[in-house]
Amino acid sequence: MKKLATGFVALLAIALAVFFFVIPTWVDRKHNYVYPGSPTASVQPNGDPRSRPLAVDMHADTLLWNRDLNERATVGHVDIPRLIEGGIALQGFSVVTKTPRGLNIDRNPADSDNITLLAIAQRWPPATWSSLTSRALYQATRLHDFARGSNRKLTIIRTRADLCAYLERRRGDPNITAGWLALEGAHALEGRIENLDVLFDAGFRVIAPTHFFDSELAGSASGVAAGGLTALGTQWVKRMEEKRMIIDLAHASPRTIDDILALATRPVIVSHTGVKGTCDNNRNLSDDQIQRIARNGGLIGVGFWKLATCGEDVASIVRAVRYTGKLAGYDRVALGSDWDGYVPSPIDASQIGQLAEALRRSGLTEEELAKVMGGNVIRLFLQLLP
Repeated sequence: MKKLATGFVALLAIALAVFFFVIPTWVDRKHNYVYPGSPTASVQPNGDPRSRPLAVDMHADTLLWNRDLNERATVGHVDIPRLIEGGIALQGFSVVTKTPRGLNIDRNPADSDNITLLAIAQRWPPATWSSLTSRALYQATRLHDFARGSNRKLTIIRTRADLCAYLERRRGDPNITAGWLALEGAHALEGRIENLDVLFDAGFRVIAPTHFFDSELAGSASGVAAGGLTALGTQWVKRMEEKRMIIDLAHASPRTIDDILALATRPVIVSHTGVKGTCDNNRNLSDDQIQRIARNGGLIGVGFWKLATCGEDVASIVRAVRYTGKLAGYDRVALGSDWDGYVPSPIDASQIGQLAEALRRSGLTEEELAKVMGGNVIRLFLQLLP
């Protein structure tokens, strides 16, 4: 009996070790990778990052994974060394707090959650196991901790003054990078509008009303009802604008997009998306939506993953960028990779120069290229941030 008990304890210890130390990294590595044998591998950017346009990416889910961003990783797409190597001046760090089981782009109920197990397996604080707001705040704390430990290599942008000071410093030292905090789905408010103040104080400046399921605020393109803004959602839009926070329409249902564009007095963004003109599915924007977001003065962040582009190479990203630019004007196009978002990508952060060179070769002028690669985001954030 004693031998049996000892064996059980040993098996339990092994199972727990696998759960806490093996499975999270395995999941990260299995889903967040660069396509092997990419046909773009032979397309090398010209010169070093200092000679290229400032690059900005509006969306990466890197904080979801237990990696030290100050160390170059062999898994995933983003860390501080790779951002600097690629010459990425600004990175949007999006925070995911809940995703449904059986996740798809067509119809997801809100009654299940993948992130609870991931939070436990990655040894997040117990408060995060049951609270979506706590998950958002914990991931924000992680980014601030990485910045403090980066020897000033990473700056967190909260205000226009922060952005101006950072850009001035970067002119003398291109071997630095910066980022802002975004929230993928306002369900992290847990139905309490006052939590917006808590998230603002933690550094969040961009928030989407929905993710893959309908929230208390609005319908998702992948939700069950896929409705528009609720009364709470209307209140949220007004409070976001009062606080000079930026509304993100990524994942929003058509009715939610309509409702927000009708209410908004400031430009909005779509941080990461595809366009139906090159990849027709429920996740991507129609021509009409693109044009209305452009008239709002907003930005459309073209994604890098297959459901956004219907391809596994840089050429498919280029097609979507050019389609959007020709339809809405290149002043309204940006990059929204969805790096580390449980999807593979043709490139990681260190390889963004490959995309710049492919866009140049496709016929974009140097002015258009500078706008798409990052100039448009910098211009808009200087306009919108508090």
